[in-house]
Amino acid sequence: MRLALFPGSFDPFTMGHLDVLKSALKLFDKVVVAVGYNSSKGGL
Repeated sequence: MRLALFPGSFDPFTMGHLDVLKSALKLFDKVVVAVGYNSSKGGL
């Protein structure tokens, strides 16, 4: 099985993030999206 990891804070989640995720889903059997917190970023 081909597995990919897509880490990020996704703050905010953008259409660019969605495009990368859709592309990864075509190349890999599973894509794990790891959402992290970045204290140096200001939240929306």
